[in-house]
Amino acid sequence: MKFADIGQQLRAYRMESGMRAEEIAARLGVSRAALYRYEKGEVIKLETIRRLAELLKVSPLALLGIGIEYFARPAAFQERLRGLEEQADQVLQIGFPYCDLLTSEGFDGALAEAWRQAAPPGNEGAAALAQADQALGALIARKRLYAARRPTVIAVLGEAAIVSFLSQGLCYGLDLPPATRERCREAARQEVLALAALMDAMPLGLQIGLTRGPQPAAPFVVLRGRERAHVVTSPLSAELPAGAQVGVAGITAADESVAAHQRIAETIWREALKGPEAAERLRDLTRRTVLLTD
Repeated sequence: MKFADIGQQLRAYRMESGMRAEEIAARLGVSRAALYRYEKGEVIKLETIRRLAELLKVSPLALLGIGIEYFARPAAFQERLRGLEEQADQVLQIGFPYCDLLTSEGFDGALAEAWRQAAPPGNEGAAALAQADQALGALIARKRLYAARRPTVIAVLGEAAIVSFLSQGLCYGLDLPPATRERCREAARQEVLALAALMDAMPLGLQIGLTRGPQPAAPFVVLRGRERAHVVTSPLSAELPAGAQVGVAGITAADESVAAHQRIAETIWREALKGPEAAERLRDLTRRTVLLTD
């Protein structure tokens, strides 16, 4: 067992449960500091793992990283991704309209504004904003980790997903004031244009393509580390408010799943537009969307 891996999964599942660290520690009969030490990778007994799994309503195997992990809370999912990306040497992403790790500060600012404007009044709104801060913090931590480690990123963007992203903007589905909705649209345009610039520049360790043919039925990510690879399938995008309940993300290290997704990714990559041709296509899509929405 790698206790650091168990600690990362424990933290993500604690966030998924919605329980406070103090509550879990009290039920477990340990101090909050002890629980945090477990999350940081301190040695943990199998009996403690069993009891934690019972409290968190997951299987002990899930805490050990065996089988499929499930997350319904966006903030918990972001935290689990951070843990996986900490060990990944390659990030292979298929079918999304943007890459979380490459998004800008403008993206973060638009997210924060949209979540603030959509928060309900009173205590419920305060709790929602606290969760939003947690989710945004996890996203920013993921981007800082990427900037420090620089794993190889291969991303094939889905054209249909990009068109929807451009026309609707960030945080589509939230009830936002017109000014905030327009800021979210403008943030989406700037992210797509930034991706086009990267396609032109083709920096070392970063490859971006655009698929125009049949779109992936479900976007996915393959994270490859030196010892293990994981497949992530998820409807939980970085734009979702932390408390949103819209679907369930799945994470697995099963060899057959990794191999199947890798084969699909390689086929999509071979047929994708790349370089200046793909960059010009993104700019053209952006221009068309601006004309349609203005």
